[in-house]
Amino acid sequence: MSHPRKTFHLNAFLMGVGHHEAAWRHPRTEEHRVLDVKHFQELGRIAERGKLDSVFFADGLAVGPRIKRNTLAVFEPVTLLAAIATATEHVGLIATASTTYNEPFNLARKFASLDHISGGRAGWNIVTSGNEEEAFNFGFDAIPEHARRYERAQEFVDVAVQLWDSWESGAIVLDPEEGVFADPDKVHTIDYNSERFRVRGPLNSPRSPQGRPLLVQAGSSESGKEFAARYAEAVFTAQRTVEEGQQFYRDLKSRLPKYGRSADELKVLPGLVPFIADTEAEARALEQEFTDLISPDYALRQLSALLGVDLTEHALDAPLPPLPDESEIEGGKSRFTLVKELAEKEELTVRQLIGKLGGGRGHRTFAGTPEQIADELQTWFEAGAADGFNIMPPYLPGGLDDFVDRVVPILQERGLFRTEYTATTLRGHYGLDSVESQFAHSDIQATA
Repeated sequence: MSHPRKTFHLNAFLMGVGHHEAAWRHPRTEEHRVLDVKHFQELGRIAERGKLDSVFFADGLAVGPRIKRNTLAVFEPVTLLAAIATATEHVGLIATASTTYNEPFNLARKFASLDHISGGRAGWNIVTSGNEEEAFNFGFDAIPEHARRYERAQEFVDVAVQLWDSWESGAIVLDPEEGVFADPDKVHTIDYNSERFRVRGPLNSPRSPQGRPLLVQAGSSESGKEFAARYAEAVFTAQRTVEEGQQFYRDLKSRLPKYGRSADELKVLPGLVPFIADTEAEARALEQEFTDLISPDYALRQLSALLGVDLTEHALDAPLPPLPDESEIEGGKSRFTLVKELAEKEELTVRQLIGKLGGGRGHRTFAGTPEQIADELQTWFEAGAADGFNIMPPYLPGGLDDFVDRVVPILQERGLFRTEYTATTLRGHYGLDSVESQFAHSDIQATA
């Protein structure tokens, strides 16, 4: 008896007119479209054409000191994805939102609303925010301590889950003859009370089609991996070699049993920035075109913020100066370590380093033919380094068009990716069931 081949998952990580920091300057993009919602709706339709599991938007809560050259986020992502939801029917919609600078009730309501609007396609990328400029916008003098951010995140998610669960399935009755809108026995207060949060509930949004959104996480520090093992159903990560990917994959999956979870309940999706052309030489030349458009002052400010060292006056053709220990970094610890190790292993000058980081800020960049891109994804998947991939087109919409129209068909022919959607929700795309309320069949008292 033959068994169907195991397939992987594909998420499109979308950013403005492309992931490359110079994308908006390249003739393959139209720079004004960074402000056009129709552009993002088009991207959602392209991803759906390729039967991708989901599209994803990162977020930042500050302009920062680099506005002259670029900005990373223009629209608030939950709002943007609601607009994309109206232009698509199947593709999942994942938004980043911070647990450090939000409150559980408001955020739970936003994602419940997105899930209703989209018919069950919402996902939440949970971040703790490690940017000093963001801290200044929320009454802080510095980034809150890394460990405390994760402590807050853990409690935040617990509260949000209880709020989503505060309405059981079937709570909405809508009986006009009897004048009954909802069954109060199926709507619950949560009465959460701690030093950080006091939330009575219930949520003022009924239970959504998935029960709760897909929970996604992107941190790879020790705290981040432990958090992911406890909560995440998909993890966006950055590794640059198969061996590094295998190590991260095994490490993260080995933590799941502690929380009563199986390996299939969490999908690991490394990032890839693909430059696609008819020949490898043409793909590499295309990548170099983008590299040549990097503004060094912008790139140096980006790198300075990431490494915690002011490099704005540092010589471009010199190696990095001595860097602090990871223990001194309160921002993105895992990305700091990745960039530091990349510079040291390859003995890069600062100029070479910013060139390598321009496409994906530490994510793996690959230039090649459609067949070579497909080979690379297949190698990682079959080597146990990934359950799927976070595709980060360097320019948009063309880079996503090329991946969907030229790489996805090869993956489908090899039996590695779906040819049609078989589920109606984002959780379903990732092989997960809708979630029942924790209050169902319990003795916990409902609201009056």
